[in-house]
Amino acid sequence: MSRIGRKPIDIPAGVDVVIEGKKVTAKGPNGELSGVFADVLGIERVDNEILVTRPTDEPVHRSLHGLTRSLINNMVVGVSTGFNKTLEIVGVGYRAAKKGEGIEIAAGYSHPVIIDPIKGINFEVPIPTRIVVSGADKQMVGEVAAKIRAVRKPEPYKGKGIKYQDEKIRRKVGKTAK
Repeated sequence: MSRIGRKPIDIPAGVDVVIEGKKVTAKGPNGELSGVFADVLGIERVDNEILVTRPTDEPVHRSLHGLTRSLINNMVVGVSTGFNKTLEIVGVGYRAAKKGEGIEIAAGYSHPVIIDPIKGINFEVPIPTRIVVSGADKQMVGEVAAKIRAVRKPEPYKGKGIKYQDEKIRRKVGKTAK
């Protein structure tokens, strides 16, 4: 197996990684994540690094190699430092509030929208117009943030709605009188 094209994954202090065949489990201060990966790739631990190797340079093996390396790296980073996404709420009367472990969003509907707590995901509302979604699983954090954004997507005329903190909304010009 060759190790062409990818760097090893460093394991930070406080994180324990166990490799059992094609199953990789990472334990750290933020919890535990595990995944099962393709049989054709070699996954091994050398000292404080994880090496992912591929049998050939065929496109299928190259793409599996990169995907596997990224997923394992995300597991290691997730259990050590975690991931978060920040959403901003823009609009008069639009706001969010922490409701137990979940959140309640007022986004211009006749009723508040309640987002129930999800295992492994934490919600924070530092100010009523900002929501922080955090957790160890990068995919789950992104998925939950996307569901919250879908409650009221930002509209292009006034920019009202729920958007990611670093998202730029392309504005449109409204109608003009003749």
